[in-house]
Amino acid sequence: MIVITTPTGQIGSRLLEILLDEKPTPDAELRVIVRDPGKLPERVRARVDVVVGSHGDPGVVDRALSGADAVFWLVPGDPGAPSLDAVYSGFTRPAAKAFTARGVGHVVGVSSLGRGTPVAGRAGHVTASLAMDDLIGSTGVAYRALANPPFMDNLLWQVVSIRDDGVFTGTGIADLAAPIVATRDIAAAAADLLIDRTWTGADEVPVVGPEELSPEDMARIMSGVLGRPIRYVQQSLEDLRAGMSAHGAGGAIVQGYVDMARAANEGLYDGVPRTPGSTGPTTFHEWCELVLAPAVRA
Repeated sequence: MIVITTPTGQIGSRLLEILLDEKPTPDAELRVIVRDPGKLPERVRARVDVVVGSHGDPGVVDRALSGADAVFWLVPGDPGAPSLDAVYSGFTRPAAKAFTARGVGHVVGVSSLGRGTPVAGRAGHVTASLAMDDLIGSTGVAYRALANPPFMDNLLWQVVSIRDDGVFTGTGIADLAAPIVATRDIAAAAADLLIDRTWTGADEVPVVGPEELSPEDMARIMSGVLGRPIRYVQQSLEDLRAGMSAHGAGGAIVQGYVDMARAANEGLYDGVPRTPGSTGPTTFHEWCELVLAPAVRA
């Protein structure tokens, strides 16, 4: 039994597709925890066991982990949360107890790169995510944290601006190259770990794309794929704070993003160990062709 959280999200939905096609044994069971089963494709609902509710709810997660051998763990965003600890470790504590109580053997989680860098302790959401990893690891379950840089897919939030104005924004320094990754590659890495559970102990597994790119590099690639000029505009940290606050995010969440953005420009993602096992296959050019261009042209 493999339990999947966030099965309708960018990573969880792709992971579910992979596991449905490549289940480790013909009789392997898949279970999902989902607030709204109606968001699952009909073909998926017919092939998985569905537990309705939040995987932060102690009763829901305890019920969902009954008989579970492995779990895919990803915490959802919560813009109104009172603290970053509440978003990550607080949300995870009921599951951490259930991992032990239900005898779960393996957990694969989604986390961040940055551990061991000088800025890791003041990197907002990243710092809180790493603390969540430590919490899960302390239960004694075999745990692998997928340590990721920013997602290529985050650009989908700016489809309208890219399409209408030829502009995308961010807080990264325009000519500073850094790792990025496609969510499809994170899902594939999670599937590999959930299918072949010969690993033990607690550790992290970096998942990065095959190249490091600056925002200016990304603008050049997008321009080529979309066939029109796309430019990058760097946003100040105060602009980021004002924009998120205007959209209703709470103070602790906004500060967490500001701190993470500042840390990224100060070396949070430096020194990524790039090996065949940590490098996903999807280039930014390929992602633009497969994902961004169809979204822009829709």
